[in-house]
Parts: sequence; structure tokens; C-alpha cells
Amino acid sequence: MTNIREQLLAKTANLATPADFKGEVKKSARNPQTMPGITSALAVAQLRIQELEKQGTATEIAIDEISPNPWQPRRQFNETKLAELARSIGEVGLLQSVTARRVGETSYQLVAGERRWRAHKLLNRETIKTVVIECSDQDMAALALMENVTRDDLSDYEIAIAIRRAESEFPKRTRLAEVMGVTRSDLYRFLAFADLPDFVKRDLDLNPSLLAGSAAQDIVLALKKTGEGGLKALAEVWPLVVAGDLVESKVASAISSHVSRGTSASDAGGRSILKIFAGKAQAGSITKDSKGLTVKFKAGMMTDEQESDIREYIGKMFSVRPE
Repeated sequence: MTNIREQLLAKTANLATPADFKGEVKKSARNPQTMPGITSALAVAQLRIQELEKQGTATEIAIDEISPNPWQPRRQFNETKLAELARSIGEVGLLQSVTARRVGETSYQLVAGERRWRAHKLLNRETIKTVVIECSDQDMAALALMENVTRDDLSDYEIAIAIRRAESEFPKRTRLAEVMGVTRSDLYRFLAFADLPDFVKRDLDLNPSLLAGSAAQDIVLALKKTGEGGLKALAEVWPLVVAGDLVESKVASAISSHVSRGTSASDAGGRSILKIFAGKAQAGSITKDSKGLTVKFKAGMMTDEQESDIREYIGKMFSVRPE
């Protein structure tokens, strides 16, 4: 079978690129994507999957024998939308089979349809309708990128991971940008995530939407200009971003400002933050500054009983006053 990457390159060879559009092109408020280009890219990916499905074999496969596409960029799935999909499947059945490739005698990897597969798991279904196709590692990487990069609910960080995984499949970054439907400069905004410090990427793994590509690029440029001092400043201001107390677009200027003044981030506001985790997810934070101490928990992270215990404990702390 012809390599899917070659098919994608051939099909997009004559597509208009961002540079061909003379008028104003509307961009997403979050992702620096050029709409005409990404629309064409998504259409190509969907068409190719349909072509492969015509050549494949339809069958029922056990849910436990299927695993996600290892090149899948998505780190988080909207639980509410997933529950709605599961409810719909439970009422009217699965309208479109998932697509998978065989990787062993009784094991498969998804090519497309992970949300449908996850919805079946929520319903405790034992099997799912599947079209089994032939697909190489290179093909899997290309299709995962093409199918997911245009989704509005996919964060820039997740897109960046997908780009890094698929980058080796394209001879030049310029061609990769064209196939994705973004400009070369926009592509480099995504690639900037790789140059962020490990402590930032660890938090992005937990919450990919903390930084947009433009903010990540600005931070990387600020760190290159300020060196070790900038890295220390970022280590101090970053908890503010995680806690929602500092806008991501102001991080780069905060780094430069602290380094130029020769002061630390904590000196500037006298603020310290302790992050509170429930497993891998951040449940809340305790912030101390010149105005006082603030304890903040995210909605849904505590049970009514836990909230009652905290209120009772704090009440007891201040109920006894010295004579």
C-alpha cells in the first residue's frame, strides 16, 4: 500500500497556503491557525481514512483488545462531552465504526475514533464495531496529526507534542506547515514548547491549556535573553500561572522585569504559593501575600463532607479567644 504521508503530500501539493490568501484571515483566539489551510488539511485526512476503510474489514472487536493510537496528541478528554456521546450511543447505537490496525494476533491500535471507543468503555460494552485496515507507523503518526491538529478543544501544547512526533515523517518543516495548514512562523510557536524548562512541561502534562503557543514562544525568547536569572524568575512566577493568579501573556515581561531590577518574584509582591494536589490533578492552592492568606480549591475537587470538615476545623481554630 502506498505510504499515507506520500498520499497526503500529493493531495495537498496544489492546496492554497496561508501566503496565497491576500485578504484578512480570521484566526482562532487561542490557536495561531489559518482557517482555509487547516480546513483543507482536515478534509484530506478524513478522505484518506474513508479510502482506507473501504479497503478494510468490518468486524466486532473486544474493547480490551484495542489500545489508543500511540501518536495521539490529546492528553485530556472532555468528560461531559464524552458522557453525552456515551448516552447517545446507548440510545441509538454506534453510527460510525472506529478504525484500527492489527498489531498482534489479538491486539489492535486505534487509527481513528478514540472518543467512540472511550464512550463504549463508559457504557461497559464488551465489543465495538471496528474497521480493520493496514497502516504503518509512519501512516499512524501522519493521520493522528492531521485528524487532531484542527480541533478547537485541543490545546497548543498537545498539538506541539503531535508535531514533534510526526516531524520526522516530513522532509522539511516548510512542507509540514503547508500540510497542517499553518504558516512556518506559526509552526515555530508550537515547536517552542520543547524549549521550556522541565518544571513547566510537567505542569503542562497535567493541564495542557495553561499556555498558548504564542506565550510559550515569548517565554522561551525571554529565557534566552536573560539566562540563569530568567530561569530563576520563571521558577518563582510560574506557580502564579498554575494557580490562575498571573495571565500567561504577562509571564515573559515579568521575567525580564525581575531580572532587570535584580529582584526576585517573591520580593516584588511578597507572595508565596503552595499547590495542593489530589493525585496528579491540582486541587487548589494556599497563597500568602502582604494582604493575608488565601485558601482556594477548584470546583468539584472536594466532597460536601470534606468541605464541612474544613469549615469545622477553621471554625475551631478561631472559636477560642484568650482571656
